[in-house]
Amino acid sequence: MRRGAYCFGMKQGANIVLVDDDPELLALVAGVLERSGMRTLTAQSVAEAEAPIAEGWADLMVLDLMMPGEDGLSFCRRLRATSSVPIIMLTAMAEDVDRIVGLEMGADDYLGKPFNPRELVARIKAVLRRRNADPAPAVPSLRALRFEGFVLLPDQLALRDARGAEIALTSGEFALLLALVERAPRVLSREMLLDLSRGVNTNPFDRSIDSQISRIRRKIEPDPGQPQFIKTVRHLGYAFSAPVTREGL
Repeated sequence: MRRGAYCFGMKQGANIVLVDDDPELLALVAGVLERSGMRTLTAQSVAEAEAPIAEGWADLMVLDLMMPGEDGLSFCRRLRATSSVPIIMLTAMAEDVDRIVGLEMGADDYLGKPFNPRELVARIKAVLRRRNADPAPAVPSLRALRFEGFVLLPDQLALRDARGAEIALTSGEFALLLALVERAPRVLSREMLLDLSRGVNTNPFDRSIDSQISRIRRKIEPDPGQPQFIKTVRHLGYAFSAPVTREGL
């Protein structure tokens, strides 16, 4: 493992863990990220990436899909049970199904190889902006949306269940759920949801919305197979149908 330009006690840029079995690619990407003001750790296997992720060092992980030993999809699936660290998935496979599987496993974004390292920098910044965004200039402690025992806290980027336990959501899942709940019961098209949850400058990829909706349903619906909260409106998009109580909004 290579530790990049990291200075303890300083927090001027994001901490990025790069996981790929290609050492030349790692060196190239790490150099570009560090010149952009980020700090990097590089790992050539999932095993090497375990420690910095477990220690909470990473602000974001760039993870290759295909690697010897445990692959990126398996690691992403396992990690999502305990962590919401943002993940950008890399893969040489360009099929839509591979993108969908990566997003289903909990990745926040997806970039196919070969790629321009500057595009990766832009995507990292976009994911971190969504994660770190503070959409509320008003009273953080009072801003909440309640539905069916859940509490959605936009200022804390948190979703809590009826017992007060936090439900792990990726930054993309949180932004998508917030977009739906804030506008309930309005029907939102996939294009609108892409703009609201990922920003107007992202490349449209409708199936990513479907994948994220499926993941959110598994986390909040009593029966994900028969969703009661997030309804599919055929040919139009999705609508949040549960009653929503707004506090401090």
